Amino acid sequence: MKSTTALLFASTLLLASPALAEAPNVVVSIKPVHSLVASIMQGIGEPSLIVEGGASPHTYTMKPSNAAALQAAKVVFWVGPGLEAFLDKPLDALGTGAQVVELGEAPGLEKLKFREGGAFEGHDHDEGGHGEEAGHDGHDDHGDAHAGDAEAAGHDHHDHAEGEFDMHMWLDPMNAKAMATEIEKTLAAADPANAATYKANLEKFNERIGTLDKSLAETVAAVKDKPFVVFHDAYQYFENRYKVRVAGSITVSPEVLPGAERLSEIRTKIKELGATCVFAEPQFEPKLVSVVIEGTPAKSGTLDPEAGTLEAGPDLYFQMMENIGASLKECLTSAS
Repeated sequence: MKSTTALLFASTLLLASPALAEAPNVVVSIKPVHSLVASIMQGIGEPSLIVEGGASPHTYTMKPSNAAALQAAKVVFWVGPGLEAFLDKPLDALGTGAQVVELGEAPGLEKLKFREGGAFEGHDHDEGGHGEEAGHDGHDDHGDAHAGDAEAAGHDHHDHAEGEFDMHMWLDPMNAKAMATEIEKTLAAADPANAATYKANLEKFNERIGTLDKSLAETVAAVKDKPFVVFHDAYQYFENRYKVRVAGSITVSPEVLPGAERLSEIRTKIKELGATCVFAEPQFEPKLVSVVIEGTPAKSGTLDPEAGTLEAGPDLYFQMMENIGASLKECLTSAS
């Protein structure tokens, strides 16, 4: 009798424990943001991910399982229609029962305007510098400076009808910190029973971000003045934060591949600018990089700004950022 009573009492305590309160059903669009949400939800639950594996939000097509996840969600986190355009209509149609949080509008974000035309024209790194030294005005001016090159790329320009800002905001750890703060605020309001855990997780996350930020600055310090070319212009937040020298991109919009004339033009620019490395991305055609560096002294490397090759989870964001820093250092050092 005593053992039965003790068991019932223990069961009551477990059911009443806030730590075991049922976690809200949370759905997240892409891996980097999923990692931020997973960090804040550690010990409580795991968010669902829409763009899994090596897929890219630039080219993603919704699956029936994604639609079912949205219908069952209590909270949905995404960056915004300027990045995950494939989610815009489904969220209207299927996410009506969920709180939809656009992290591209989170308070405290530093937002940079789009740069048109592949970032070759108007890029003078000897005047004004980068990041905090130059301020964001230097980046904002690129829109007009690159407009003419967009037509040379074989298309008018990247369609920014959804907004004027570059949506790859997570590539600045301080922006990731601002997003995580908004995530914690949202989850604490949606799930008050676990609010203390969300808050504690945010504090741990912010500590890791501080360590990461310092580490990345040290990693790229020796190579930050060496010019390099990227597959598409997704890195200006990283560039702005750590003052690395992105000389240009093969394409502005990864949905539209460049033609032969554009590739020839980039090859010439690489020779003129002395770009030492050209970086592919695992989600897109790597052969284009081989074509671009043919006949030039430039070496090739790989950057993965959407973490397509990494396993989803709370550590993914930190591994992704460390990998970007390490890849830049390795290629630019070997090309010396």
